Amino acid sequence: MRWFSALLGLMSLLGPMAGAEQSLEGMDRRGVPDWEIDPAFKKDAFTFARLEPRYHRRWLTDFPDSDLNFSFRLHEMTSLLVNPYPVTLTITDPALRDYPFVYIVEPGYMELTEEEAKVLRDYCLSGGFIMLDDFWGPYEGAHVEREMRRIFPDRPLVDLEIEHPIFHAVFDLKEKPQLPAIDVAIRGRAQGITYEKGGEQVRYRAVLDDEGHIMILLCQNTDLGDGWEREGDDPWYFREFSEKKAYPMGINIIFYMMTH
Repeated sequence: MRWFSALLGLMSLLGPMAGAEQSLEGMDRRGVPDWEIDPAFKKDAFTFARLEPRYHRRWLTDFPDSDLNFSFRLHEMTSLLVNPYPVTLTITDPALRDYPFVYIVEPGYMELTEEEAKVLRDYCLSGGFIMLDDFWGPYEGAHVEREMRRIFPDRPLVDLEIEHPIFHAVFDLKEKPQLPAIDVAIRGRAQGITYEKGGEQVRYRAVLDDEGHIMILLCQNTDLGDGWEREGDDPWYFREFSEKKAYPMGINIIFYMMTH
């Protein structure tokens, strides 16, 4: 059973606790607007949750701006009730199952422990959804494949074509979005270069459950998080990448997760 039927009851926001999930509530919002949630519905809000694998030195890439900006745009552009305060937590935190959606950045440098792999497998089989973002080229791609086999040794990685519902859940995308980091985009603007580290072909791949629904989404040769983080740094980058690609794809992912 997918978690959508229990999503509102499962999601809650706890205050910062040692050894538990950490909330951005009360911290510097770095210019991102705040908003209030009716206390009666505080536990019903979608919360953006970022995971910290134990051996992963880059898990805070783009943080906190990407998490704050994406939460704000999700609140602004949809009717979804959104928590203004994203959270971070470790994979083995008991609070993991309070969050049906979790985000891991730069998994090309991630080394899962056996315990973490098992926790993520159980999380997915219980209805959880994992998004992996910002890994490029053949080396990082092969590394992520190995880590996925540790989580699900018996399930293949499936390429998602543009006809897949995730590309049309809210925004009807005509191509698979590819976003480079802002500095790469600006340097390659004249040549139209939108890739890094040899990762020219954007790929969206997935580990599926027995009903064909996505449990793990791999956003390969693209960096949606930079499109969220750097939206205010350059007007051209915002128009071409944040507005047209990063936010539409991110919102599609959330709504697909909630409805499948």
